[in-house]
Amino acid sequence: MAVIPRHAGSRAVGSVLPPQRAPTPVMSWEDIVREHTARVYRLSYRLTGNPHDAEDLTQEVFVRVFRSLDSYTPDNFEGWLHRITTNLFLDKARRRSRLRFDALSSDAAERLVGPGVPPDRHLVDRLFDDDVEQALADLPEDFRAAVVLCDVEGLSYEEIADALAIKTGTVRSRIHRGRRLLRKALAHRAPSVGRTRFAGPLDVAGLRA
Repeated sequence: MAVIPRHAGSRAVGSVLPPQRAPTPVMSWEDIVREHTARVYRLSYRLTGNPHDAEDLTQEVFVRVFRSLDSYTPDNFEGWLHRITTNLFLDKARRRSRLRFDALSSDAAERLVGPGVPPDRHLVDRLFDDDVEQALADLPEDFRAAVVLCDVEGLSYEEIADALAIKTGTVRSRIHRGRRLLRKALAHRAPSVGRTRFAGPLDVAGLRA
């Protein structure tokens, strides 16, 4: 797992909850890292496609978060993390000709799980189909980010638009085109006997519909 900056000491953010909720807790840097590392790493893995790049991206996300805490306005903290993670990924991806990809194995799936990850989330990570992983990794980065945020992370179109700083219509277009490319990539792949496919929006049967 990525090494998260530990030099923050007692630095805290006044609140990571919407201002209307009371009382307003103070979260230390250690609390923030402990609560959100697994989620950021999981999203980073889906975006980058391999553990090494996911660890690097996770580290960069928390460095950016640490540097930005003083200017953070209490709102949707998880949405803020999604926005930072996807923007850093897209910035890095545009500087590289192609991202490396390692198919998700059982051992790799274990690394996606941290404290507080629900069992059903763990199961989804372990059963995510290798064919879908490969097809997802081959998508253009803009489409991949939109599809991952929608079909893997479960964000609404409005939340994705906010995270990517684009219009909702653009989100719809990217998701539609991304799914169409996934259907095309997976159309020739018949389900393998004995393999469990991801039971979600990216299920192969659903993509062919």
